[in-house]
Amino acid sequence: MQLTLWTYEGPPHIGAMRIATAMDGLHYVLHAPQGDTYADLLFTMIERRNARPPVTYTTFQARDLGGDTAELFKTAAADAYERFKPQAMIVGASCTAELIQDDPGGLAKALALPVPVIPLELPSYQKKENWGASETFYQIVRALCVPRRDAAANPRSCNILGPTALGFRHRDDLAEISRLLERMGVTINVVAPLDATPDDIRRIPEASFNVVLYPETAETAGRWLERNCKQPMTSIVPIGVSATRDFIAQVASLAGLDADAADKAGASRLPWYSRSVDSTYLTGKRVFIFGDATHALAAARIAREELGFEVVGLGTYSREFARPVREAAARLGLEALITDDYLEVEAKVAELQPELVLGTQMERHIAKKLGFPCAVISAPVHVQDFPARYSPQMGFEGANVIFDSWVHPLMMGLEEHLLHMFRGDFEFNDKAAASHLGAGATKPAEPAPPPPGPTQGGWAAEAEKELQKIPFFVRGKARRNTERFAAERGIALITIETLYDAKAHYSR
Repeated sequence: MQLTLWTYEGPPHIGAMRIATAMDGLHYVLHAPQGDTYADLLFTMIERRNARPPVTYTTFQARDLGGDTAELFKTAAADAYERFKPQAMIVGASCTAELIQDDPGGLAKALALPVPVIPLELPSYQKKENWGASETFYQIVRALCVPRRDAAANPRSCNILGPTALGFRHRDDLAEISRLLERMGVTINVVAPLDATPDDIRRIPEASFNVVLYPETAETAGRWLERNCKQPMTSIVPIGVSATRDFIAQVASLAGLDADAADKAGASRLPWYSRSVDSTYLTGKRVFIFGDATHALAAARIAREELGFEVVGLGTYSREFARPVREAAARLGLEALITDDYLEVEAKVAELQPELVLGTQMERHIAKKLGFPCAVISAPVHVQDFPARYSPQMGFEGANVIFDSWVHPLMMGLEEHLLHMFRGDFEFNDKAAASHLGAGATKPAEPAPPPPGPTQGGWAAEAEKELQKIPFFVRGKARRNTERFAAERGIALITIETLYDAKAHYSR
């Protein structure tokens, strides 16, 4: 375990909470000390749910460690059943309670409750949140599903597996893909775990195949169903126009539909927008991508194939999915960054100097600190990434949302450059305050100009000042070209003359 200021994932019992909170009729009894109840805030404050998670904590304190903490758990589990009357229960321990080794599964079994009680073994010091969510969903499916002995009644029926509580745009993704499948003529049997009950889980084997939207949480359960219930599963995540069309073709194949279903299922504005005249200045933008494996892989494909960006960095904190990320990075001629240390990510971003950062809320903070445009593409996210508006990432409408989310930060660079160009105007001069602050607002004092002479990195102060006149969305490229030009000619100090000589050289 590593002490850190930020973390990409919580301990595995947080993943179990995401499954329990997503479902109805399921209750989670968590053996945990008083301090571990902080997790409720993730759902009520960050996701803005209107009810607290269906979790009962034993909340033992330091003075209880000298007594019978096992009896505390048994009492909490029995009380939870009597109060909530769930269809099923899951039981486990938090990372702190794991150390006292009370065996919640065995203790709950001894109570002989009249509902299924599913024990969770979540090693808090070896695994993390997404693995915990995946393992919890797998154990629930394994405990409640009875493999069917005959073929599905409807060969065009499917289950949608993967969406959870606290997931990045999961509810909107689910709505978008549900509509897409319905337009194709595919019947949705069960959606799980989001809004599913334990009784719904039992009905999963009635479908013909499974649509796995989020491999991090549903691939393990999907593979078990494939082996034991003879249900094939999709392997393509429909994020981006190309991936959505590939997904439609795969679903059509599994459901026995016509191959032209993709042409009837919908369309996106992204392909035309990315080719339009006002978007041509986006071509070749250098982009750094980091997030969970599903969204990072999808972002890399969209960036390169659909928007014409150059991917200069690709990574994930999902160690269980490191292999496909490494393979994708190798196809791009890169070495994947596999880490859960945000400081390593920050150092890589600073080294690569990208023109756009696509990542989690932590990459947003990093990009803001370093002065790069950024868009959030993956959990972990903060409250602003649970918008009230409809904002999916999947399907054709998701591709429209992605285009807007990624391109607008770059377009704001153009707007800032125009403001800089017209800074002599009475409304936009350097002494004018921001218009939205009102007439009485005053602008904070500007920092003192740098002293003349050389600056760190081999740039003369005058050359650095001249470089700032270049729009920031191409400033990084101008800096790199100039430094390369100077290095090739053995120039130690970059002056204004060097800057313009480099510009003339690379404009040929």
